[in-house]
Amino acid sequence: MMTGKWITSHLITDKKAQLWWLVLGYWFFVSVISLFTLTLWYGAITWLHIGHTIIQSALGFILSFPLYFAVVAIWEQPLLTRVSKSILLTLLVALIWTVVRLGIFIQMTTFEDQWNDFGGWLFGSIFIFLGLVGFFHGMKYFQLLQFKHDVMLKTEAEVKEQQIETMRAQTVARDAQIKMLRYQLNPHFLCNTLNAINSLIEIEEPKKAQRMAIQLSKFLRYSLDNHPNAKITLENELNALDLYLEIEKTRFGDRLTLDFNVDKHSLHASIPSLLLQPIIENSMKHVIAKNENGGAISLFSNIIDNQLVLELSDTGSKTIDSKMLKGSKGRGIGLRNIDERLKVLYGDNYLFELNIMPSGGLKTIIKIPYEPLEQSSTDSQSTSVRT
Repeated sequence: MMTGKWITSHLITDKKAQLWWLVLGYWFFVSVISLFTLTLWYGAITWLHIGHTIIQSALGFILSFPLYFAVVAIWEQPLLTRVSKSILLTLLVALIWTVVRLGIFIQMTTFEDQWNDFGGWLFGSIFIFLGLVGFFHGMKYFQLLQFKHDVMLKTEAEVKEQQIETMRAQTVARDAQIKMLRYQLNPHFLCNTLNAINSLIEIEEPKKAQRMAIQLSKFLRYSLDNHPNAKITLENELNALDLYLEIEKTRFGDRLTLDFNVDKHSLHASIPSLLLQPIIENSMKHVIAKNENGGAISLFSNIIDNQLVLELSDTGSKTIDSKMLKGSKGRGIGLRNIDERLKVLYGDNYLFELNIMPSGGLKTIIKIPYEPLEQSSTDSQSTSVRT
């Protein structure tokens, strides 16, 4: 059993072993054909004839070695030269094999008159060795093709590995970029909130300051618990936004009004985490904080043409900075981050647009591919939040 496995493994891995096992098979085939077409044909089947058939095949197998190495030696020569020399080699080896096997046959059978049939013996020998030389050429071409195939497979594997490494490097770079953009948001928001807490302390509002500090802690905990590269459902994003809005409600009280109209089917759409907070923070800074009577912030969401459409708007302020609409350099850190994060995540397949409405308010439109996560449990057609 083990010997059979070793032979099978040896034949698969060793090309020279493959060659000589095939040559051995070739001479076995010659022996069988010789026995059935010549010996049996003339009705002279004896152990002497069978023995001679085996001996001549063994001799032919031995002569195959110098013939093969001669073919290998002339392989790189021009085709016409190689063909000519191959024919001459075939004639030479066939002549040697015929003389020796005929001599052995005469010695074994004492049929001296067999030399009269030398031409017939030689004729058959030439065709046998021509077949063998053709077989050597075929094996040589097959091994060359196999070698080229192996080289091609190895090259393809190396190219594929390089592509995988490149994709890994791009993924790492992409993740690093998203983390960098995401982590820019928290310090910006943190600075504003700490200033608000400090203001509450200065005007001796310790309870409000304490409540805002707790709310800030919850919001930052949410930011740390959610991986910046991960996408979350719009429903979870709104839950996170509630943590932020609780802080702003503490700051602005009745001056802040919210009007959220969120379509039921959009709640399970995936979006980058903390995508909406910087937009609302921008409205807090430029509208709510700068208007004595505060203002309103609206959010609308829907699925249109297999895209998640988010629209955020505010009631506006006379002091709104029109530079925000003149490219990314004029926008605040939060708005620039949104544009850059969307570009990293979606390439050119997104829309981030800022427009001034006739009322003077800022309207932000975001369109990204609709990629649902888990279904929302909301039963109504839409969810409205008004404060």
